[in-house]
Amino acid sequence: MKIRVILLAFITLVLSSVVQAERIKDLASIAGVRNNQLVGYGLVVGLNGTGDKTKFTGQSLRTMLRELGITLPPGTDPKSKNVAAVAVHTDLPAFVKPGQTIDVTISSLGDAKSLRGGSLIMTPLKGIDGQIYAIAQGNLVVGGFGAEAGDGSRVTVNIPSAGRIPNGATVERTVGNAFNVGDSIILNLHQADFTTASRLTDAINFTLGKGSARAMDALSIKVNAPRDPSQRVPFLSLVENLELSPGEAAAKIVVNSRTGTIVIGQNVRVSPVAVTHGNLSVTISANAEVSQPNALSNGETVVTPNFDVEVTEEDSRMFVFNPGVSLDEIVRAVNQVGAAPGDLVAILEAMKQAGALRAELIII
Repeated sequence: MKIRVILLAFITLVLSSVVQAERIKDLASIAGVRNNQLVGYGLVVGLNGTGDKTKFTGQSLRTMLRELGITLPPGTDPKSKNVAAVAVHTDLPAFVKPGQTIDVTISSLGDAKSLRGGSLIMTPLKGIDGQIYAIAQGNLVVGGFGAEAGDGSRVTVNIPSAGRIPNGATVERTVGNAFNVGDSIILNLHQADFTTASRLTDAINFTLGKGSARAMDALSIKVNAPRDPSQRVPFLSLVENLELSPGEAAAKIVVNSRTGTIVIGQNVRVSPVAVTHGNLSVTISANAEVSQPNALSNGETVVTPNFDVEVTEEDSRMFVFNPGVSLDEIVRAVNQVGAAPGDLVAILEAMKQAGALRAELIII
């Protein structure tokens, strides 16, 4: 049975001629003020026989016991199914101070079946420079679980080999940033756009005075700021809450060929073009015919396969796009033709090749 339903996802900021104003804090970020990634290697203990069987987990356990003053006899392999080697990672937010806590994510590195019920032993988290910025420890929260029967059958729900520890790491060191450096700050737009950069500059200059801000390019805007931190904080509070109407996004169509998801932007237009679409289906069926000999004869029963080949071509439908057709008209026409998501990708590609699609076609 063919599914004649087209799944179209539409992402549009504005559906009418009125443009919604947005705050600067939602459109841009301050250059140099960002998160920093931390990572560490540790052990999760207390598992109910669902731990690792790998050699490096035993080596890590031996090293941990030695640091705790326990020396195992030479050649002893501490095989423990209640221990798992894990990677611990998190993002260190900007302006976070020593003593504050952050969430951490724990992922199994070995062949552990589940981390459910485990506890992470004290694990240092390092930055790209090799310095320790936080210490993680605590009980894991695992959303997945699995069950296994004696015959080897197994059922798994979600991912039991990864979990989180809310507030599981204590910050030990801060990371410097460019917030209090120099007489200016730079605002970087999340999406480069000359129109948005120009309007953002005009909004700041209108509020703070001419010359307070200048656009460096389509992404960055330089804003004069006080050097005193006590004045810079309220200054940026004022700037980030200014509102403006961002420029409209470029016309794009994004197609996920694996899932059949299609996202059509608001500004997509097409030139006059006619499109036809039809499906050709071939059905081959095999029926066995039995030839039975007469009674008291020396003949043998023979089975002869009989193949039937049926070719069916569905009625093709044609639709015509007028000049400057809108998004709603495109969707309505494509639904009328009855194209499946896979067929729709072929139609869009053909329209792009014909020069009728006034949009960037992105296939992922």
